[in-house]
Amino acid sequence: MRCECGPFGCRAQPAGIPLQDDFEQARSLFLDGVAHFEAQRLHDAERCFVDSLQKLPGRVSTRVNLAATRLRLGRATEALVELEAVLGQEPQHLDAWCHRAVALAELGRDAESLVCADHVLAADPSNGSAWYHRGHALERLRRYGDAQSAFERHLALQPQHAEAWFRLAQLQQRQGRLNEALASLERASSLAPAHAGAWTQRGTLLKDMGRRSEAAAAFERAIELGADAELNRFFLAALGAQASPATAPRAYVQALFDDYADGFDQHLVDVLGYQAHRQLITRLAGLQSQPFDSALDLGCGTGLCGPLLRPIVQQLTGVDLSQAMLDQAAARGVYDRLLKADLVEHLQHTPERHNLVVAADVFIYVGELDAVFGGVMRVLRPGGVFCFSVEHAQDDRPVALNAQLRYAHSLPYLQALAQRHGLRLLRSAAEPIRQDRTQAIPGLYVYLGA
Repeated sequence: MRCECGPFGCRAQPAGIPLQDDFEQARSLFLDGVAHFEAQRLHDAERCFVDSLQKLPGRVSTRVNLAATRLRLGRATEALVELEAVLGQEPQHLDAWCHRAVALAELGRDAESLVCADHVLAADPSNGSAWYHRGHALERLRRYGDAQSAFERHLALQPQHAEAWFRLAQLQQRQGRLNEALASLERASSLAPAHAGAWTQRGTLLKDMGRRSEAAAAFERAIELGADAELNRFFLAALGAQASPATAPRAYVQALFDDYADGFDQHLVDVLGYQAHRQLITRLAGLQSQPFDSALDLGCGTGLCGPLLRPIVQQLTGVDLSQAMLDQAAARGVYDRLLKADLVEHLQHTPERHNLVVAADVFIYVGELDAVFGGVMRVLRPGGVFCFSVEHAQDDRPVALNAQLRYAHSLPYLQALAQRHGLRLLRSAAEPIRQDRTQAIPGLYVYLGA
């Protein structure tokens, strides 16, 4: 919080403005508000700035600081109202433009946030805060190369900003620049040793570099510092440092696919050679001569199965946890309904019934499947078909979590589950489902009947 000309400017009193007593009281309240803000007593700061504005209505510096306080309190909409009023009075108030960039980002209006940051930089290219806000907006807009450049410009001006080093490391890791990412994370941790997110990120980076014991230590440290314990224990389990959880954390799966949605099809099909969706649906031929009345595509993702299912089903519903994935699926125009939901919860509560349930490469993020099978039996009509693909566990474990954070399943485990829930094994096939570093990933294609 700052005002370029000092908090209260000139002390002159032209006709029509409040008297000196009001001015002094407003000034005192303003300074108290600044002190409360800097001490993180945000509600006290807000009260002081509001009271100050009652003494001197419309004072720009007070409104900017009130907006900054409300941003810290998580009330971006109210902050934006103050900032719009300030810019109505002083259209080139750069601090207000910077705070407006923050408020718009908090409201998910990233393109508008970027415009605000660029407006500031056009007037003041050395404004470090604006470079940071620009980087944040570009990252959210998935313009990762431009975001990295913006954070680098910011850090050249403000090298002591730990959060910016953390964000830069994430971008570098995304591009496979692992050594640079590790160096950036070390800068972040040296500046903010209790930054729990940096320790989680460090763990994922070290895991990718094959430094498993160091990765485990980083995840343990993240938990000690208050990071998401469920997520970090999931990472530890993938390293063999803890027992595997029954399923991947919901927040992890949702974030993974929200982030992955834009380039999902190209990477999965063209880079990884993924064909599980095609193999799974093609093998349905012969199980039923007539079209299926109603099909449920569990974990439908971007809808790769949709065009393959459409010719053989009359009604097609897709369910997925990621809204970004569902948006991609909707663009295909082949689903009758698309629902954002956890697949187990949907199976347990939906009133709809289907005679085909499909899950292509979904259970690699689910693990234990007892609840899934129970839910499928609830929604599957008599004589219906449940088909799915999984990674094939290559050891004796029924369910195994690997270092790539994916679950694999054994055929005996799946057969036992089917028998327990009253499903008949119609057919199964053991064939690869994708490539990983030129290695074929073994898979199972399973078809069960109600």
